[in-house]
Amino acid sequence: MNCRPRKRSLTLRGHRTSVSLEDPFWEAFREIAAEKNISVSALATQIDAERELSCGLAGAIRLHVLRHYRGR
Repeated sequence: MNCRPRKRSLTLRGHRTSVSLEDPFWEAFREIAAEKNISVSALATQIDAERELSCGLAGAIRLHVLRHYRGR
C-alpha cells in the first residue's frame, strides 16, 4: 500500500481543483459517495461548503471519512 498522497482531480461548483490524498482515504471517500449515490465531486462540494476556512479540502475529506466510519 502506498502511503504517499497522490493528486486527484475534482470539479467543485464548475471549477477544477485537485486534492492530495493517500490511496486508502481516496478509496474510502469513493465508497462513501457510492453509498450516498452521488459523485465524488458532489460529495467534495458538500464537504467544501461545510469546512472551516482554516482546514484545507484534503484534510476536510480525511476528517469526513474518519467521522463516517467512526459513526458506524
